[in-house]
This record gives sequence, C-alpha cells and structure tokens, in this order.
Amino acid sequence: MKFSQWCAFAALLAAGVLLWNLRGILIELFGSVVLAVALSSLVGSLQHRLGLGRWQALLLALGLVLLVLTGIVALLVPPFVDQFAELIQQLPRAAAALLRLINGGLGRISQMVHGQSQLPQADAWLQSFTNGIDWPWSAGVGRLLGLAGNLGGGLLQLIFVIAVAVMFSAQPEGYRGVAIQLVPSMLRRRVAQVLDLCGEALSSWMVGVMISSLCVGVLAFIGLSLLGVKLTLANALIAGLSNVVPNVGPTIGTIFPMSVALLENPWKPLLVLALYVVIQNLESYVITPSVMHHQLKLLPGLTLAAQVVFTVVFGPLGLLLALPLAVCLQVIVRELLIHDLFDRWTGSKPA
Repeated sequence: MKFSQWCAFAALLAAGVLLWNLRGILIELFGSVVLAVALSSLVGSLQHRLGLGRWQALLLALGLVLLVLTGIVALLVPPFVDQFAELIQQLPRAAAALLRLINGGLGRISQMVHGQSQLPQADAWLQSFTNGIDWPWSAGVGRLLGLAGNLGGGLLQLIFVIAVAVMFSAQPEGYRGVAIQLVPSMLRRRVAQVLDLCGEALSSWMVGVMISSLCVGVLAFIGLSLLGVKLTLANALIAGLSNVVPNVGPTIGTIFPMSVALLENPWKPLLVLALYVVIQNLESYVITPSVMHHQLKLLPGLTLAAQVVFTVVFGPLGLLLALPLAVCLQVIVRELLIHDLFDRWTGSKPA
C-alpha cells in the first residue's frame, strides 16, 4: 500500500480505538436521543393541539412528565416499603413452612422407596440454613459505601442523559443539522433521509411498546385481582413498566407480586408465577406480534442477540437501550448496507 493508504488505515484504527474508549458516553448520548424523540413527540402534539410555541410546549411537557412520575412514585414506594418490612419479618416463617412441606413430600417418597424416611427434619434444615447465611445488613460499611458510590454514579448518569435530552428537544433541527454536517457533502442528503427513518422507527417502537405494556398491565391487574393479591394496582403498574425491557424486565417484575403473595400463603407465589408465565406468553406470541406488525418488524432472535451484545459492550445501560439500538441498526443496515450497496452490486461480468 501507498503511504497515504497507510495513513488512512492508521487514522481508521485510531478512530475505532477512540470510539471504543468513549462507548460509555456514546450510549448515554443515544439514551438522550431516545428520550428526546419521545419528548419531542409530546411537545409536537401539544404545539399542534394548543397552538403553543416550542419553549412553552416543552415546559408544559416537562411538567406533565414530572407530574406522572411523581404519581407513580407516590403509588409504588410507600406501600412496598411497608410490605418489604413485613416480608423481612415473615420470611423465616414462610421459609420454615415451605421447608416442612418439601421435607414431608420428600420423606414420603423416601419411605416409598426405602421403606423408611432417611431425611432430616425441616427444623434442622431451617436451622442450618439460617446459620449459614451471611445476611446483607451484616456485610460491613465497605459494601454500603460501594453501593452508595454506584448509586451516586448512576444518578449522575441519569441527570446527564435527561439534561442532554431536554437540550435536544429544545432545538431538534439544529442538532440534526450539526450531525448531518459531520459527514461528507455528497452523503448529507442520504444521511438526512436515514436519520429521519431512524426517528420514525423509534417513534413507532415507542407506540408499540406503550400499547403492549398497557395490555400487560391490564392482564396483570385482572389476574392478581382474581388471585386476591394485595397491592394489585401497584403490581400491575410494575408489570407494565418492566415490560419495556423484554425478557429481563418481566422476570424482575415477578419478584414484587410474588413477595407480596408470600405474606399470605406459601403456595400463592406459585400461582402468581404461573399467572405471569401465561401473561408473558400472551404478550410474546399474541400481543406484541399483532402490535408491532403495524409499527415495525423486529425479529425475536435479533432482539435477544442485541440484548446480549449490547449488555456486554455497554453494560446495564446497553441492556436498557438494546431494543431502540436494534431498531436504529436495522434501519441503517437496511438502507445503507442493503439498498445502497448490496442491491446495486452488479459484480464483474464474465469474459
């Protein structure tokens, strides 16, 4: 290769190394873009319906979002704090009941096989179990300080993402123009088209997720009401919110209703788990395909692969933003790689 080609190759490698080292900031900026798209949609709707200016609509939208978040926190935090305190007190009793039931069932099986029970009593199991546990509150000050540091870092990241998202929402066309000017002039029109398509895909994805989450929340509310689980509305709200993060979110969302059900009956958490399995199967195979068919087409395998890859590369924030990242990458690959390159690739003619 010529010297100029070596220089270009070295510059490309340096750019790749720089982007890799800045991947944390890049994923935060992308999170700001996703929030800005959602906020801009709300601002645009307020402008159209109320005839407000950009800044007035933005301030009104921020006020509405803050009001909704305050209501969610007021609905979820106080009852779950009380329930968690009660759960800590009742957990040993519930664990003892479960161990006795398990020990009794295994004892009957052992008696059928060996003619006598060869298992220790449940009380001995529970005593050895509780004696061997290193409870979190006795872990020491070092772990608490580490946890506080992680929470503080996460809070600063959240503030940064929100602040940048508000700035993007205030002047979206200006920042869009800056992004387009960063590419060569011959590609600017095409890049502008791809950016518009990415914005439309993100908006369609958000609408689809909202509809799917609403359906999951309603189904959870109905099911938990039939089972007689306390805090039905709060648990249904958690189910809808956790549905935003597929696969992982619904799994985490089952912890709270199962914990509340454990306070009432040792076997009721199993009924709650069965209910959530049915809801998630309905969501995965009926609700989401029906909704996303009218919004965008995102293959389930691509969704799971995106979650794994982006979590490894970007960390927990990559897991949270895996779907919007996959949506944008799908648009970029389809438009730039397939339509602009592969579809126009004629190849060399045979001699």
